[in-house]
Amino acid sequence: MAYINPSPGNAGAQVTLKVYHTSKVADATGLSIPGLQDITLNNSNDVMTWSQLDSGSKKQVATTSTNGLDMNLVVDATSFFGTGALTTAVSRGIFGLSKDKVIVEFELYIGDDSAGVNTKQISGFGYITGLAPTVSADSPVWVTPLSITVTGDYTVTAT
Repeated sequence: MAYINPSPGNAGAQVTLKVYHTSKVADATGLSIPGLQDITLNNSNDVMTWSQLDSGSKKQVATTSTNGLDMNLVVDATSFFGTGALTTAVSRGIFGLSKDKVIVEFELYIGDDSAGVNTKQISGFGYITGLAPTVSADSPVWVTPLSITVTGDYTVTAT
């Protein structure tokens, strides 16, 4: 699983990200994204602003939001390129899911203790985008940014 190593004094903290080909129903096993270096959960509400002649201040109302996950990861060849078949996230790999524009179902687990209590899961559907693998002398392993552009709303549940 793609755990982020917790700091001392918070041994149970963990974050895992799993994606499924099309849906969790169609792809029961899913692909755990390995090698996460960081992850950012975005929820940006748009705001409509207008002026009225009877007010000295502008009026505002929240409208739809733009949702997405942004992360950086160390490239693992098997999870990046897949295993060959085209019916599951594991077989397509991260690159195949992005290249073929497959909508994925994702689950981001945010845990705060090792017993699995007090954990939350943020899930939804989206597209994998933003792949740009790089390697250099200072970083002799392949690393890539990865974004999941969310279509629709997040769902937050306790696990």
